[in-house]
Amino acid sequence: MSIPRWWRLAAGGLLLVLFSFTAGVWVDQSFPDSVPVLGFGQQGQVDQGTLQQALRIIRADYYNSHVSSDRLSEGSVKGMVEALNDPYSRYLSPAQYRSQQEAYAGRHEGAIGIYVDFKDGYPTVTGVLPDSPALRAGLETDDVILKVDGKDTHGLTPDQASALIRGPVGRPVSLHLRRGSAELDVTVRRENFQSPTVQSFRFPDDLLYLRIYEFGDETQKEFDSQLQAGLNGARGVILDLRDNGGGLVTAATAMISRFVASGEVFEERGRDGKTDRTYVDGDHPAAAVPLVVLVNGNSASAAEIVAGSLQAHGRAKLVGAKTFGKGSVQVDYVLRDGSDLHLTVQHWFLPNGRSINGSGLTPDVAVGLPDPHAMFDVVQPARGYVGDAQLNRARQMLGGG
Repeated sequence: MSIPRWWRLAAGGLLLVLFSFTAGVWVDQSFPDSVPVLGFGQQGQVDQGTLQQALRIIRADYYNSHVSSDRLSEGSVKGMVEALNDPYSRYLSPAQYRSQQEAYAGRHEGAIGIYVDFKDGYPTVTGVLPDSPALRAGLETDDVILKVDGKDTHGLTPDQASALIRGPVGRPVSLHLRRGSAELDVTVRRENFQSPTVQSFRFPDDLLYLRIYEFGDETQKEFDSQLQAGLNGARGVILDLRDNGGGLVTAATAMISRFVASGEVFEERGRDGKTDRTYVDGDHPAAAVPLVVLVNGNSASAAEIVAGSLQAHGRAKLVGAKTFGKGSVQVDYVLRDGSDLHLTVQHWFLPNGRSINGSGLTPDVAVGLPDPHAMFDVVQPARGYVGDAQLNRARQMLGGG
């Protein structure tokens, strides 16, 4: 599946590196109670003899006699996972797995805090992270990055651009930008910083807007705090899950529970066909507040659990575009060297038993957004929202001006 807006730089480092195991690849993280030592049951045993023979031949006859045994081991594991032909099962090196854990926690190291898409061959800022060095330095959405430390960025790959922007903590990076018709230079100091996953805004017509970037370790606490702070006197709530690639299912369950007083949240079914049901829990402070959820083609996984469950309960209308369609659940199996098998172990279903895998959620009100840069930026609300047709339709549905 294609992921049109996941070519992004997060905090100077690619979100692609952290999350690009396709949109919404991480849904739940846990460790299994037991792991089989060897073999695949009725599917037959792994041919250890052939593997060992291939290893001996490589070590004896390959031109480079200094080939790393660690790399050979890593390649063997990666090959097994790739043979599953599952777009959501991945092998992560120890460094990649550590980066994933940092992403869960919203931590960014040696970074500046921007989302970047590529337009006309140049990296273009599509968003600035809250509490980031880039925000403090004055970077804005739609800034085109022409040069990084004097190096032309035209035609660079995402990895190359990331390597230029990200760097040692405390060391500044110089960005030559095009903003509208003008060009300017901005210097940003790379930092380690914590970025919230939830941001809120209260519109003048007393509509509470909550943007959820992803479902991480702190999302439940952040969401509860901002919902409680903004709910009093609000005539309605707009939950923005656009470009939200998913995250921890526990955070998704908690969010649904704030708007639904009882019932099933979603179902999971594994290889044995057994159905595990998750139910609403916790507090329900907004169970009666009018609610609209914004979604688009990059709303995936845990974001689809939230949107789909609220829709199935008749609790919210979905506005925007059809969602990504990821209905599987992955679990992390940490290996002894710190690497990770990120494997699909279940598929999830809506409370009505429907799967969205491969098909996505269809919005109740379909509204296109031809220019993705017109999306309301809650971190920079002064930019306005006049061009955000999806948001404005949601506001109209809730009686907003």
